[in-house]
Amino acid sequence: MRIQHLDQNARENLLENLLKRSPGQYEEYETVVAKILENVKKDGDRAVFAYTKEFDHADICEENVRVTKEEIEEAYTLVDPGLLTIIRKALDNIRTYHEKQLKYSWFDSKPDGTMLGQKVTPLKRAGVYVPGGKAVYPSSVLMNIVPAKVAGVEEILMVTPPGQDGCITPNTLVAANEAGVSAIYKAGGAQAIGALAYGTKSIPRVDKIVGPGNIFVALAKKAVYGHVGIDAVAGPSEILVIADETANPRFVAADLLSQAEHDELASAILVTTSETLAGQVAGEVDAFIKELSRSEIIRKSLDNYGYILITDTMDEAVEIANEIASEHLEIQTKNPYEVMMKIRNAGAIFIGEYSSEPLGDYFAGPNHVLPTNGTARFFSPLSVDDFVKKSSIIAYSREALEAVHEDIEQFARAERLTAHANSIKVRFE
Repeated sequence: MRIQHLDQNARENLLENLLKRSPGQYEEYETVVAKILENVKKDGDRAVFAYTKEFDHADICEENVRVTKEEIEEAYTLVDPGLLTIIRKALDNIRTYHEKQLKYSWFDSKPDGTMLGQKVTPLKRAGVYVPGGKAVYPSSVLMNIVPAKVAGVEEILMVTPPGQDGCITPNTLVAANEAGVSAIYKAGGAQAIGALAYGTKSIPRVDKIVGPGNIFVALAKKAVYGHVGIDAVAGPSEILVIADETANPRFVAADLLSQAEHDELASAILVTTSETLAGQVAGEVDAFIKELSRSEIIRKSLDNYGYILITDTMDEAVEIANEIASEHLEIQTKNPYEVMMKIRNAGAIFIGEYSSEPLGDYFAGPNHVLPTNGTARFFSPLSVDDFVKKSSIIAYSREALEAVHEDIEQFARAERLTAHANSIKVRFE
């Protein structure tokens, strides 16, 4: 990994380089995605099945696009019983954490005859996208379905690309069933996003689409936003570690590589006040790469977006961390809670040397669907809030309105909206 002292020039180059990873930078794919969505909107199932044949090489039709009860039952016979036990433990942790996020409707009545409030209503139908292809992600299944289930969503529909045999991997099916999915469909890519957004004969239209995917999925979600809701436009994975001289270099190196192995566009950054630690971590990284199975991907990731940055002070380290606004932020310092209190922008914050990033990916409970590409400045992790909507409640008695009607009329006339003023006025003529 490249080691450099952080100065203004290095800071500007780093931020510019990281922005190149944004899905918004891949305009050349937008035309392809737009055509796919247009065809799905126009031809429905026929387009979805044709694209599934073209891209996934699977023969899917109206009769087999929806996963059957028998397929799910068979999946249970194929999953390692030990893994099923772990899935259930993780599921319990994730559910318990998200239940604490629940918000309830509230109403505030006053003696003057006014009643104001907020009505919280779950979405009727949510769509969950689960990637296939290079890897299998039962953890993403849990992270996307559980908050929807806790929120009270009536129907949770999952789409995921089938294998060439037309089947979904057993681990994915079992995880979805355990989490409480309503239906699973064998469709992936931009065509699956189009089916969820517009609806087809086989796949119902949803109110909101969540879940990560490749660049085509990300751009398709971006394109259908407004027609349906989405969680966010996800970019490549990223980790930033803030460490001082007390950190274990072997732990830090291992954690950086845990994200670099995702894909060639993943970023892994160490910000440290210790030049000694910087050199030690670089050495540990080189040693680990020789042992790890995805070493080719890791090397490309680190060559493109891997950095070890040395700062003079911890405050400088915090400042650059807040500018980068990383998806995952680990703090391995002498006083990690003190550093944590200064962090403004991060998707998830891992405190201490035994709070490694994969703990959050699989087991701890907080959601691992997190803002990327600097969007942690204004976005939050996926949560129960993503699956509810809120309606304002207003109720005034005649007496309550009479006390303020002249104020409202004057306000409306000041905006030259006489019909607004009249709507109040007629009640007191």
